[in-house]
Amino acid sequence: MDDKHHDELYDVVVVGGGPAGATAANDLARRGRKVCLLDRAGRIKPCGGAIPPRLIRDFEIPDALLVARATSARMVSPSDKRVDIPIEGGFVGMVDRDQFDEWLRARAAQGGAERRIGSFDRLVSEPDGHTTIHFTERDRHGHGEGRRASLRARAVIGADGARSAVARQAVTGGEPNECVFAYHEIVRAPAVKPAGYDGSRCDVVYRGSLSPDFYGWVFPHGDTLSIGTGSADKGFSLRGAVGALREASGLQGTETLRREGAPLPMKPLKRWDDGRNVLLAGDAAGVVAPASGEGIYYAMAGGRIAAETVDVFLQTGDARVLATARKRFMRLHGKVFWVLGVMQRFWYSSDRRRERFVSICRDRDVQQLTFEAYMNKELVRRKPMAHVRIFFKDLAHLMGVVRA
Repeated sequence: MDDKHHDELYDVVVVGGGPAGATAANDLARRGRKVCLLDRAGRIKPCGGAIPPRLIRDFEIPDALLVARATSARMVSPSDKRVDIPIEGGFVGMVDRDQFDEWLRARAAQGGAERRIGSFDRLVSEPDGHTTIHFTERDRHGHGEGRRASLRARAVIGADGARSAVARQAVTGGEPNECVFAYHEIVRAPAVKPAGYDGSRCDVVYRGSLSPDFYGWVFPHGDTLSIGTGSADKGFSLRGAVGALREASGLQGTETLRREGAPLPMKPLKRWDDGRNVLLAGDAAGVVAPASGEGIYYAMAGGRIAAETVDVFLQTGDARVLATARKRFMRLHGKVFWVLGVMQRFWYSSDRRRERFVSICRDRDVQQLTFEAYMNKELVRRKPMAHVRIFFKDLAHLMGVVRA
């Protein structure tokens, strides 16, 4: 293998080309920064692919990337009780991560970022304050034995996933706190639809046999579907659970196009920077929402904050500014993450509680406030009486006053 050293200095090298890294690279390049986006080829994260209107609006996602538009959600309890929730006055966009992530990377390249294909190896801090990024470079398809190569940068953004090697090497406490391992199968939508099939509905199934601590899902992707589940229990058979979910949904005979699995961090890291010139974003920073597992919006929002923060660092040379990225993100989204974390720990802990949780979802106040918060990515504060009603209804369910 050759050692191909690049002495050219970049303002920023972004390691990882998922939604967080591609967004950061695009934003920085369009600010006039010299950016290199380093990513492995052929990596697709298991994901239901739901993106809310706030994401579509804030990040200018074209309609052509939406493979489906979900206009309702179905919550399914352990006893198979079903609660259908309409998405009033809008829709949730559905994307295929294979196409969506590549479009984000291509947009970054069009904005001026240089793309390199390879696997990150290590960081080396240089005496001049810069960092050398060593990696194994491959062809554009990710094939070949690879050759050693390196890049120099004034700053590094680590957006290389939940098991981030950048985080482990550069940031104190960079190991993920806790993860759910997600697994899904992309299957072809059947020509003859099974009973109850709805290509505009997202099904979320809460059942211990499908996940002891998370949930199963069947999400429409137009001509395909994402069928998946997740669990932090390493001994739980995710593939077996997805097989059972496919059978229960009448989709056991459909063609399987892809199988994908990956860890999802369930708690933001306590620190996202090294106090020098490295900043984390996306899954590497731990920003996947508990309970829902939603990560695309939070990854892209975090990538944008990382880009803005690094741009200020490059202007000022003050490494202390890097710590403000986490503070900004948590000020915007920390309360939602805390609420969802409490919800997951309590309601997902047994089938009895899952049954009551789905029952609560029948309530119109719960439905309206939940979807408003999801669609707009902020807690709804203008309806205090609705929050009061929900509190007492939740209390009644907790005490067993209301039958599930």
